[in-house]
Amino acid sequence: MAMRMRQSLAQLERDFLHETEQDQRRREHLKRNVRRRSRRRRAEREKKRSSVRFYVLVSTLLATAVIVTAAMFETLYLLLT
Repeated sequence: MAMRMRQSLAQLERDFLHETEQDQRRREHLKRNVRRRSRRRRAEREKKRSSVRFYVLVSTLLATAVIVTAAMFETLYLLLT
């Protein structure tokens, strides 16, 4: 009976260690996934921001070109009349 009890305790300890190792691997895997998703979201946000900045820059340049051209022709018209 005592021998059987020792074997079952040893088996319980092995099972416990095995479960502990599995839990630790699972936690590490989850941490890696969280970091990967976080980096991906950060990169997507930065890409979206840079796209918006680019469109604002292009719009500003186009508006400036239109305003300068209109002012030039207005000034030319005033000088020639």
